[in-house]
Amino acid sequence: MSSGTVYRPREALPIYGGQAVLEGVMMRGRKAMAVAVRSPQGSIEIRTEALGSLYTGPVGKVPFLRGLLGLWDALGLGFKALTFSSNVAAGEDQKLEGPAMFVTIAVSLAFGLGLFFLLPAALAQAGETWLGINPWLGNLLEGLIRLGLIVGYIWAIGRIPDIRRLFGYHGAEHKTINAFEAGAELVPESVARFSLEHPRCGTAFLLTVVLISIVLFSLLGPLPLVWRLLSRILLIPAIAGLAFEYIRFTARRMDNPIIRWLVGPNLALQRLTTRQPDSGMLEVAIAAFNTMREKEGMSNGFQSDETDGAHRVRGTLPDSR
Repeated sequence: MSSGTVYRPREALPIYGGQAVLEGVMMRGRKAMAVAVRSPQGSIEIRTEALGSLYTGPVGKVPFLRGLLGLWDALGLGFKALTFSSNVAAGEDQKLEGPAMFVTIAVSLAFGLGLFFLLPAALAQAGETWLGINPWLGNLLEGLIRLGLIVGYIWAIGRIPDIRRLFGYHGAEHKTINAFEAGAELVPESVARFSLEHPRCGTAFLLTVVLISIVLFSLLGPLPLVWRLLSRILLIPAIAGLAFEYIRFTARRMDNPIIRWLVGPNLALQRLTTRQPDSGMLEVAIAAFNTMREKEGMSNGFQSDETDGAHRVRGTLPDSR
């Protein structure tokens, strides 16, 4: 951990999350989300949106079911934020929404499921059939292949310059939330001191999903190929629910040394998905965070041209506690 990281009991703190997008950051609260993006002209463009009843209603409070909500959060809100950032970064007003958006989400989801769930299962089944590997060991081999594919994929795309810049905004998102949770002043000079890692990161969620899947799929024992593939898809909701509750439980207890040891692999993997942000990236992340808080009715002195929709930042970035 970098200097400036302070672990303290978080039960009383709001649970905020976020996501890096093209030249920007999306911050999500309990009732609203805000996306801040650096335009080609240098201004910070911001879009806000109130969260629907799916996020604020009783379903979001039900253990395990809220894990599925987390998946939808990453797919739905994340894709909206990415679409907005793409339009701003390209200097265009066109929008990708409606059927086109859902088709794109479906294709992306199918690619992820095929690469990280079905392909490892098929390769392990082939090893059992053609190499005579014990089926129980084959399940373990499947999990190791899945883990290797995910880590390798993250490492490979991280070598692309544009993705490395995206990972810089990911680091800015983490530093901003860490600074808030430590009670620090939300200005770039202060936020820069905080850690690149955060226990509630989506990368941590992804690794937890993989590790739980290794255990759960191994317990299923030998299965015909069709049932093996089907089980990998059908059990994803259960795995996501378990992973979400584990992340939530450990993130609130980071002051416990045993918990910090348990989440060590999750934090270590984030070193592949984060980069040290520059001050401009930190400004964007802080703008997104402060706007999201303002949208939720928490005054922080932040001024914008509108209270909803898309707008430009004017004035200076304020403190927030």
